[in-house]
Amino acid sequence: MTLAISALPPLSLLRQFDTCRLIQSRFADVEDSVLAPLADDTGHLRDLFDLDNATNARLIAESGGAAGIGVDELVSRVPNFRIVNAAFTYARPEGSRFNDGERGAWYCAFDAATALAEITFHKSVEYQEIQRFDDSVSYQLMLADFSAEFHDLRGLETFRACLAPASYLDSQQLAARLLDAGSLGLIFPSVRRDGGTNLACFRPALVGNVRKGDVYRLTWEGTPTPRIDIV
Repeated sequence: MTLAISALPPLSLLRQFDTCRLIQSRFADVEDSVLAPLADDTGHLRDLFDLDNATNARLIAESGGAAGIGVDELVSRVPNFRIVNAAFTYARPEGSRFNDGERGAWYCAFDAATALAEITFHKSVEYQEIQRFDDSVSYQLMLADFSAEFHDLRGLETFRACLAPASYLDSQQLAARLLDAGSLGLIFPSVRRDGGTNLACFRPALVGNVRKGDVYRLTWEGTPTPRIDIV
């Protein structure tokens, strides 16, 4: 099935503060490199950095070498700009709901409970593939503010296929059309939590006032539903 709808979703003016995005804590603490424990000394660490930087998607994009996003779209010299840019330059190869494998997006929820539901679902799918629910992962909550006009899927039966729980085919087609039309992003109902609302922001410059919130630890102990603690 493919999306055979020519019209785009309507626009809504959004003014939403404290939106919630969860990333693994090891990626949020940029001051402490994950490479440091691998190095024997400073020289060794420098060599590891050089090797890592040669294949670092964010750095490649910031140098103008990415196919999916231009260097002029990325942000710099604002708090947490590396985390913002990483959301757009580290796309999953198969893409996500509203982006393909070449260009990411800033996905966030209007509340922490919805963000946790999204993360829990996707992480549990990974563990289901290996039939092992035994892990403990720390997630940093990143808060951001938005004030812009976004396309809006809420309450639209016409675009129901874009919210299919197990398929991103139609949603990625819609996202490609929206990007071509200059869209800033898309507001949509959460597929993983009833009543939750998500935002996929397509433009790095609109992700405002990014700062850290709570840290959550998700612990799987034999079942797909983890224990969630604030640490």
